[in-house]
Amino acid sequence: MSDRLFFPLAAALALAMVALAAVWPQGLGARSPGPFGHVPVQQTAQAQAAMKRETEASEQRLKAAREAVADIQTQRLSPAK
Repeated sequence: MSDRLFFPLAAALALAMVALAAVWPQGLGARSPGPFGHVPVQQTAQAQAAMKRETEASEQRLKAAREAVADIQTQRLSPAK
């Protein structure tokens, strides 16, 4: 392939890749600089509230499980007569 053809094609491909990277959806990570990016889903108020509810529910389940284990251990160590 001639250098006169290869290098302009390589440059055009590089520019196309940079342009694609600038407008490609950003996913859930940090926001891309404007005007392209969007607020990540995890930073919205609804998602923050849902994550907080999920964490609190998980902590409650963990607390209940620990209490149940402690009750079982107490019953085994001091059986009722």
